[in-house]
Amino acid sequence: MAKQPTVSDIARLAQVSPSTVSRVLTGSSPVHPAKSAAVLAAIERLNFRPNLTARALARGKSMVIGILTQSMASQFYGELAQGVEEGLSGSSYQCVFASGHWERAAEQAALDLLLARQVDGLIVLGGDHPDADLLAINEQIPLIAVGRLIAGLEDHCLRVENAAGAFQAVQHLIELGHRRIAHVSGIAAHIDARERRRGYEQALTTAGLPVDERLVVEGNFTEQSGLLALEALLARGVHFSAIFAANDQMAYGIRLGLYRRGLRVPEDVSLVGFDDLLGSAYTTPPLTTVRQSMLEQGRYAARGLLNLLADMPPNLPRVATDLVIRESTARVRG
Repeated sequence: MAKQPTVSDIARLAQVSPSTVSRVLTGSSPVHPAKSAAVLAAIERLNFRPNLTARALARGKSMVIGILTQSMASQFYGELAQGVEEGLSGSSYQCVFASGHWERAAEQAALDLLLARQVDGLIVLGGDHPDADLLAINEQIPLIAVGRLIAGLEDHCLRVENAAGAFQAVQHLIELGHRRIAHVSGIAAHIDARERRRGYEQALTTAGLPVDERLVVEGNFTEQSGLLALEALLARGVHFSAIFAANDQMAYGIRLGLYRRGLRVPEDVSLVGFDDLLGSAYTTPPLTTVRQSMLEQGRYAARGLLNLLADMPPNLPRVATDLVIRESTARVRG
């Protein structure tokens, strides 16, 4: 294996001192243009690759952003993470991921791992780690949160218009003539789930329809929980002609459960999800859902954190939603 060129090798070829080469590499102080050009030419000729980690640590920074996600296997969090990477593109920062899997102990271990890497900033995607801990972390390094609200750090939290999106979804079902609309909610501790349930209830109330608690079942945002929630609804023996699921993954599980029971979508039961995951346009039938751009949110989060690292306000926008009407909803049958 060929020996990697060193700063001394560059200095000899450029006929300058090693300290001059170091100043060119780090940009720590001005260098005469002719000497700088000679150093850069020597670097290119020797195909020198600087140790970025060493350079960063010399400046007191790791140049790494920590991303605390919940599950990289989830399409939702995968798209968010991709958006973060795109948002950091063109900056000097790289990102490292750790997953909490919606478990407090796993989240703590993931946070410990990221902080041990001496990350310069942290982006938290979902989860329910205590606000007090995240506030304490923000005292040490800047932090941005997506999909949760941290009391005392509201301007660092990227928020989606969840209630408005849910209202629009349920209103769409009401306009199709549905009056018995079930709701499979997300985890009650999750603010997105609470906001989507609030939008569901507001739409019913606005239309003069009662909120029937027997039509509400809590899931945990996974496909399996959607399947189990559908079974729970059917076991209660309550009538419904439509279901609003708090996310697309649970809607997939509900769709499977309806198929196994011989119930057709949308002929027997109309179905609406939330998120508009990439696969939702290709389900059978294609899923009516509320679109929120996870890629866009990831980009916003990354840019907000870059602002904080530059001692500027994060300037996070409110993310709007859109109802995407496909073939999983239809007018209620008489």
